[in-house]
Amino acid sequence: MKALILTCALLTLSLQAGAADKGLTEEQMGLSKTSVNVDPDPATFEYRQADPSTSGVLPRAFSGAPPQVPHGIDDFIPITRDSNTCVSCHQQPDQIGKKKVKGEPTPLPATHYTDVKNNALHMGRYNCTQCHTPQANVNPLVGNTFKRK
Repeated sequence: MKALILTCALLTLSLQAGAADKGLTEEQMGLSKTSVNVDPDPATFEYRQADPSTSGVLPRAFSGAPPQVPHGIDDFIPITRDSNTCVSCHQQPDQIGKKKVKGEPTPLPATHYTDVKNNALHMGRYNCTQCHTPQANVNPLVGNTFKRK
């Protein structure tokens, strides 16, 4: 019995030693076939710098998607509860449900208010860029084969 245990232990150790010699090359590690030591620079891009009154409405990515920000927001950030430049133009509860006039800001929807009649904005909605994102002219990172019906 002792001989069997000793033989199994030696066999296990010899197999592990043989496997340790092979190892993996940098090219075999991970999904990327480049060196793990290379830190590539991301492509540079610029957000749209269109004027808010002339930028128009961008298409939504899918039904129910939040609207995209069609203008630059560099002058509006950081957006905080106490300093939110977005609401100075978009908080127009009297425009909810009415046809949008070209060149006028899109009003915040009723879902962003706790009380529309009293113009009471829900304070959990102050972080506009959590859902509404500015757009840049960049190539998609992943291809998309979705087709609308």
